[in-house]
Amino acid sequence: MAAPTNADEPGRTVRFPRLRVLWSFAVPHRRTLLAALLMALAASALNLAMPMATKWVLDALAAADPLAGPLLLMVGLMLVGACMWVGQWVLLGRLGERVVLDAREGMVRRFLRATVPAITARAPGELVTRVTSDTVLLREAATSCAVGLVNGAVMLVGTLVLMGVLDPLLLGTTVIAIAVVAVLFGLLMPAIAVAKQRAQDHVGALGGVLEGALRAVRTVKSSRAEDRQADAVLTDARAAADLGIRVVRREAGAWAIAWTGVEIAIIAILGLGAWRVAQGELEVSALIAFLLYAFGLMDPVTTLSQNVTALQNGIAAAARIREVQALPLETGPSTPNTTPADTTGPILRLRGVTAAYGPDAEPAVRDIDLDIPRVGHTAVVGPSGAGKTTLFSLILRFLEPQQGALTVDGVAYRDLTHADIRAHLAYVEQETPVVPGTIRDNLLFTHPHATDADLARVLAAVRLDTLADGLDAGLDTPLSATSVSGGQRQRIAMARAVLGDPAVLLLDEATAQVDGLTEAALHQVIRDHARRAAVVTIAHRLSTVVDADTIVVLQDGRIRARGTHTELLASDALYRDLVESLRIPDAAPVGSST
Repeated sequence: MAAPTNADEPGRTVRFPRLRVLWSFAVPHRRTLLAALLMALAASALNLAMPMATKWVLDALAAADPLAGPLLLMVGLMLVGACMWVGQWVLLGRLGERVVLDAREGMVRRFLRATVPAITARAPGELVTRVTSDTVLLREAATSCAVGLVNGAVMLVGTLVLMGVLDPLLLGTTVIAIAVVAVLFGLLMPAIAVAKQRAQDHVGALGGVLEGALRAVRTVKSSRAEDRQADAVLTDARAAADLGIRVVRREAGAWAIAWTGVEIAIIAILGLGAWRVAQGELEVSALIAFLLYAFGLMDPVTTLSQNVTALQNGIAAAARIREVQALPLETGPSTPNTTPADTTGPILRLRGVTAAYGPDAEPAVRDIDLDIPRVGHTAVVGPSGAGKTTLFSLILRFLEPQQGALTVDGVAYRDLTHADIRAHLAYVEQETPVVPGTIRDNLLFTHPHATDADLARVLAAVRLDTLADGLDAGLDTPLSATSVSGGQRQRIAMARAVLGDPAVLLLDEATAQVDGLTEAALHQVIRDHARRAAVVTIAHRLSTVVDADTIVVLQDGRIRARGTHTELLASDALYRDLVESLRIPDAAPVGSST
């Protein structure tokens, strides 16, 4: 979500609060920034001395004095100035990369530690754009801009002062031209800033839509919707391009004004100066030095205008980055109470739990009272939208309840950190996304210190023990380089979940994409785990849970009924309808023969 702007109030983008946001990125590196500034100022001072040294050469030539001293001074000024410029360039380059790295590190860590609702409310591609694109805009604004603006201003003032020393009348002509340029720049810059920020917002939106389209590329192609989807993606690209063109036009106008103003000043200086030389009121060497300063005025004017433009970009980027860094984090007490309060009762307990996905949204679950025993298989079923996924989100603490309380091992969730709660849990998602990395990385993701024997055991349990046989690198093959089916991804996720022998195994339809034989094997894994720990299953296919110890039926966010498969068939009409819709036999559970 982009930082708000108001096109009718362009000045809002340059107010001091926004500038302070940008400055906050440079504050940790202020000593390096100060060193670079001092080197830049020293180099500028040496450059300012060059026209005076030129005047000395011309005066010495006119007076037939030795030229060695003035020429050696000019060479010395040039060499020392070059060293200063190189030094400050290296310092600022290194500082810029450091600022970018810090900003990216802060955002990446914030993304992964933020609450699930805060992250899922934004398109992943839009968040990625902030890490990649916005940080590049931030780099120049938070480092070089600060030095460039101060140095440019000092250069401008210094040049004008030295021009005043040479001839006050010619200085007046120059000041008038600069004042006109400054006023016109001040009128153009705020509108340029607004257009740049709006363009960057559209770039972020483009990343979000494109990311979603690429994820669904098979659906896009099978629906013959390539052109329509491309048009939808490119809507933001076209908007960004239109705004970019508007910015280019206004920047071109600003630069034309700057160049024209300086050139008019030079023409006026040349004409007036030539007349004063003819009148004997000005030395030729002084006029030449003054003209060198006039030509040099373009450098600080260019520096200031470039840095003002980059500053506007950086202010917009900084606001977007700070907005990300303000995402709410999953938090917990500083000294969590991890001592179990009750090791004999249910491993999980929900009492009077009501929850919604926003303060103004309707509750997704209401008044949930549920005990999950320490041993056994609890299944949760119900029609779409009944609240099954919300129930898992509450257990995993992805979502906080509005009312009621949850406990694990008898300890209230509010007295535990998120990590303490999840240490009891293992979760297999329905879509089973893979983690970037190798097959081994995915298996060891939750328990990185497991042994090869542990991996062999869980892979055999889910019938993946031959997965790595045809791969040159075995389990160390990058998962993206293998043709892994949806069923294999589910089995990898199941193996990862049971590897650490969790106290509670949460499965969101873990057998949805596997064949009958593999389904039977996974049912056996579930039964084996349920003999020594808790298994909670969300079922969209009731064949997964007909042999569960307890089946909980949800409807409209409430618990409608609970019992065994046989009991619910006899007592609950909704359960019977669900069973009938899937044509599940009333008798033996699926996979019971294995």
